[in-house]
Amino acid sequence: MFGNRPEPVLKTEHSVSGRSIFGAQYPPLSSKLADKSIQFKPNMSKKKDQEKFNAYSINTDDAWEIDDRAMTLRILDKNDDDDDDLAISKQKVEEVAASKFAQQQKSTNVRRPNLSTNSSSTSSSGLGSRRTNDQFNTKTSLQTQYTSNNNASSSSTTKNTKLNVNTIMDVNQQKENKFKQLFDQSTVDLNELRKASWNGIPKPYRPQAWKLLCGYLPPKIERREDTLTRKRDEYWSYVSQYYHTRTDSEHQDTFRQIHIDIPRMTPLMPIFQQIVVQQLFERILFIWAIRHPASGYVQGINDLVTPFFVVFLSEFIENDTDIENFDINSLSESDRRVIEADSYWATSYLLEGIQDNYTFAQPGIQYKIRTLEELIKRIDEPLYRHLKNQHIEFLQFSFRWMNNLLMRELPIRCTIRLWDTYLAEQDGFSHFHLYICAAFLIRFSKDLLREKDFQGLLLFLQNLPTHSWTSNDISILTAEAYQLKVMFADAPRHLSNT
Repeated sequence: MFGNRPEPVLKTEHSVSGRSIFGAQYPPLSSKLADKSIQFKPNMSKKKDQEKFNAYSINTDDAWEIDDRAMTLRILDKNDDDDDDLAISKQKVEEVAASKFAQQQKSTNVRRPNLSTNSSSTSSSGLGSRRTNDQFNTKTSLQTQYTSNNNASSSSTTKNTKLNVNTIMDVNQQKENKFKQLFDQSTVDLNELRKASWNGIPKPYRPQAWKLLCGYLPPKIERREDTLTRKRDEYWSYVSQYYHTRTDSEHQDTFRQIHIDIPRMTPLMPIFQQIVVQQLFERILFIWAIRHPASGYVQGINDLVTPFFVVFLSEFIENDTDIENFDINSLSESDRRVIEADSYWATSYLLEGIQDNYTFAQPGIQYKIRTLEELIKRIDEPLYRHLKNQHIEFLQFSFRWMNNLLMRELPIRCTIRLWDTYLAEQDGFSHFHLYICAAFLIRFSKDLLREKDFQGLLLFLQNLPTHSWTSNDISILTAEAYQLKVMFADAPRHLSNT
């Protein structure tokens, strides 16, 4: 959390170069791996497999440049002595998750009542709200998913739909009332705010709630104006002090990599192709890299600024404005400066908890990938065996999940909803994200089991069909992940393979 003391300035005599990270297409394996590292069996030992991989390479466009000289991942030794194999079925997880939501629907407590598809409470206006009618767009509400009767008459179905809509409106209103009650207090109860935020924050309250949950905004109202003014001035003093050094020989590699990466992020949203927005991101990322030389800038960090920018931008525009096509130049310079400074401090809070993901050799990501593999082995062994039989290594697809917090796999509206939960959950970005990834992979278990070769599996894992997902899908995902966390709380040995 941000305190009143100024952030210490970390200096180094070495250059802080931006380091390339390794995309999901190619795992960062190298002949320089130490003897203690795991010696993988060759994935492409047969000519047929090599041909499959070559075809896959041709047909897959990866978002990142690969530089094997930049870094070598040191794979942790496997521990085969773990006798605590737990037989937890996917069906059981879904049943418990469904039961959990059914109980919440009946309760007047709005702790985790996110059953809404209303954009005013569960999604950001204009953030890829388009819908498709393919087979993956099947969940219009949690109520219809768990209570739909296929044999009901059309009139009964219409009646039930109206009841569901009314229920959703009631839940949304309860949620907004809860947040209004919290924010009307002279001192916000952060514990109650976390409980209320876990299953989604209403859009009008999200910017303020995120700042509070990041520790950027003080709970006491009388301290907020002075704190915000001081922190925003502090950020701009960093810009004045450091940003002109971006062309110096010791920093030019870092800035060059940032400058290359920013146009690539969220390329389908026109707002991120605006020069003013790209310059805003360049300043945030460069200042953070200079002040954190232990990691510097690593590809993937640029994506993590995006949700904060979009949420804090929403404070200055109308609710029905299309953010995707919003012209940032229509805002005053003072408003843009506020958005930029707030985005910097919120991003700093996030990275503070996961910085070991981006230090040399990225040990945090290595550990999470190993742990994810152990979880899937226990939760869905058929899927685990299927991936192994087809020579799929978890490193090949889940590296990007950990490095970018699933931002390349989910629409931005869903990422924002997911981050409501991450910010409300203790160690959400560093610990709970692991269970989210496990639940996310299991969600596509049946589809993956239908793929019978290496190329089909990896292509599917690189292009998961989430484009039509809504906040309801995220609510189900977080519930399933929560159940996994609870189920494994008394069996910590699956996390001890260090």
